[in-house]
Parts: sequence; structure tokens; C-alpha cells
Amino acid sequence: MDYTLETSQLKQKLLKTIYSLQLKSFSTLQSASPLLHNQRGMGMVTQHEVHQLADKAKNLCGDLDNIKNLLHYCQDDLVRQIPNPTGSRYGGVSGIHCSLDGSIYVTAESAPWVHVLSSTGHTLRSLPCQQTGKGGSIFLPEDVTVTRMGMVAVADMVNEAIWVFNPHTSLSKGEWIKIRKVGSPRSIGVDSMGKILVADYAQGQVHSFALDHAFRTLNAHSVPSLQGPRYISPLPSGGFVVSEECGDVKVFMSSHKLLCSLSSKYGHQFGNPAGVCVDRDGSILVADEQRHTVHLFPEHGAPICLVSTGLRRPAGMACSSSGHLFVADTVENCVKVFKYCVRPPYRPTNAGASCTDPNQTHRRGGEVVPLQPR
Repeated sequence: MDYTLETSQLKQKLLKTIYSLQLKSFSTLQSASPLLHNQRGMGMVTQHEVHQLADKAKNLCGDLDNIKNLLHYCQDDLVRQIPNPTGSRYGGVSGIHCSLDGSIYVTAESAPWVHVLSSTGHTLRSLPCQQTGKGGSIFLPEDVTVTRMGMVAVADMVNEAIWVFNPHTSLSKGEWIKIRKVGSPRSIGVDSMGKILVADYAQGQVHSFALDHAFRTLNAHSVPSLQGPRYISPLPSGGFVVSEECGDVKVFMSSHKLLCSLSSKYGHQFGNPAGVCVDRDGSILVADEQRHTVHLFPEHGAPICLVSTGLRRPAGMACSSSGHLFVADTVENCVKVFKYCVRPPYRPTNAGASCTDPNQTHRRGGEVVPLQPR
């Protein structure tokens, strides 16, 4: 942290500015509220003044959201590089999944393996992607995830299939089970309800389905009319995010209805969006293959560039609860780990509320407590 005199003065100026805004707004609220409730009209306040104040408040709240986000996140903080566990024998790393316990699951182009790594890159286990039985043929996983039952699931474009690894079989090493045929499965994930999500690239669809204990698929549903869906990630509150080839990134609700596209909501122009992931705060992170960047799209505020340099060809991406971002760089054949939060994410008492929420206040014993600069 920079403790120079100039930085210290800037910190004090920022805190005093926020403090003065807080005091003034609370003071006005406390005086205006009883007056508005106890008189029939609006006094001398005109409709124009109300609308003007509302517009200014909206812009100011947006500025405050941006300040909060810029304090919370950091840029280009490369922590480590994890080399491809398969070396240079096959193609570069492409698919990646980060589990709740911090384990990382990695796949590589044209490699018949799924590698399970620790958060620091040590290999914990390697699963060969080969069908059971003598002379069983191999398959090439394009992407990887972990089901609610803790089983590894992969997308296999070559064989147009989704595979799940079942470790609870009579075979000592477990076995891969083909659970569903899909036209062109590019990416795979698991939503908040435990359903498997599959981005079907050639068909322009996202498929979702449940899986029972006998590995039968249930409640299948498809979202059509997508332009080359590439990478998919679930939203914590339900629904999913999907990137499109040389296009946009779209957000769908749990009802599978389109909620928004990131380009239209944030006014952001993508080159070729690739890997996507969603952190525990609900912020959406997108890697851009053409621009070699990673941007974060917060629930409130403008997009933030987390990675502006050091990526050659970003592919799959995942983020951990400890505030680390894992990016598969296909050209450099490694997973690059970035710290993107100044401190680990946390959930405030009223999570998700912006400064435009009039119900979000800080109180102690029923009294408003202002934030004071030190």
C-alpha cells in the first residue's frame, strides 16, 4: 500500500467527500421526511426540481458505485502461472473449473485427460478419458465441471457427447458414463439447482437437464437462437451467462428467459468474448480472446478491466471464493492466476443493494450512524 503524503491526502479528501455527502443527505432526509408526511402539498418544491434532483442523485450514486468498485478490485496482479500438467505433448490448456474446496479441474486441447490440481498448481489426481473395457477408446474433453454429487463431467465435441465420471463402481478406478448426445458441446457447467448446462456451439443452443442417481437425464430444456455459444457459467441466484463467438455475452434468468446482454446493459464492445465466470458477489467476468483482456461487470457500476496485459489467448476461466481469477492461456499453455480483489469477497448485511436503495441505512439503537473519516 502506498503511504506517501500525496496518497494520504487523497485518501482523506475522498473520505471527507463521502462523509459530507452522507451527513448532508441524512440531514435533509430527517428534516424533509416529517414535513412531507404532515403537509398535503410539496411546499414550494416544483416537479422540475424533483426530477432534476433525481437525475443528479442517480448519476452521483453511479459515481459512488464506481469508486467503491475501484477500491475493491485490482488490475494485472499476476500471482502465479500453473503449467499445463500434460506438458507440450498436446494442445494448450482450454477448460477450467474451480470447486468450492479450491481444487482446480483442467482440460487441454486434444488431450484425453482431466487433471485435478490444488490452488497452487500441484497435481492431486489425473483422470484418463477412456471408455471402460478392453480396448476402450479414448475421448477428448473440451471443458469440465463438477456435478452437485461431486462427480466430474466433461463436454466431448468429437463424439458429440457428455460424459460423467462415476467413482462409485465395482471397478477400482471408476468409469466414464456417456449420459447424453449433444450436437456440438463446447462448454459445460452446473447451475444453482444442480442442473447440467451445455453450450451447443453448432446448434446455437444451451441445453439444461437434471441427472438422477441412475445417470438418467430429466427435465431437459433448450434455449435456442444463440450465435455460436462458446463458454457458459451459472449465476448464483439462478440462470446462466453465455458468451457468443465474435458477438456478445448474454444473461439468462432461471426461467431461461433473456435478462440482458452485457454490451447493451453496460455499453461495452467485445472483440471475441471467450471464458466467462460469475463470482460470489454476482459480478460477471469475461475474457476477450481478441483484445487479450478480462473485464468485470459488477451488479452496480461501470465495467472494470481486471487484466489489461499478459494474456496471449485467454480461453476458459474460473474464479475462487478467495478472490483469485484462473485464466487458461492457450498460447502460453498455462493457467494464469490473478488476484483481483483487494480483500476476499464478503457479503454485507443487505447484499446486492446499491446506493440508490433508500432502505439501506446504517443504524445503531435506531439512530443513524454516519461513516466518519479518520
